[in-house]
Amino acid sequence: MTRTTIHRFINAPVAVVFDTVAHIENFAQAIPDITNVEFLSDTQKGVGTRFKETRKMKGRVAVVELEVTEYKPDKYIRLISNAGGTIWDTIFTTEAAGDGTNMTMMMDAKPYKLLAKLFIPLTKGMIGKAIEKDMNALKTYCENQPAKT
Repeated sequence: MTRTTIHRFINAPVAVVFDTVAHIENFAQAIPDITNVEFLSDTQKGVGTRFKETRKMKGRVAVVELEVTEYKPDKYIRLISNAGGTIWDTIFTTEAAGDGTNMTMMMDAKPYKLLAKLFIPLTKGMIGKAIEKDMNALKTYCENQPAKT
């Protein structure tokens, strides 16, 4: 198993940060590399939400199916994907920190096919850089949202 953990202080309220990471339509707006989202379930928020995400990765297009398996508003969301012989298990947590939010993203990659077991350790750095890029875009997006009254 390979674990990637990224922390960000985001100068925005927890509700804004959580709403962005937990609702795919908002997340897709925040992350420039996401080019399309297609819901696969009637549920579009919370546990049971299933969707396909299309994104640009290193000049290629990747489509991944994800499912929300845990969801506690303004606290955490867990997404699971089975792609490329690997189970991708991602948890976003949010916690108030003064006027801002401490956000943590933890992603476990659990390869179960031989090729994936060989490939994942070799690409850990590339995966980490891509996630860092996403989290920087998320931070910028949340910090530029208008204050809700």
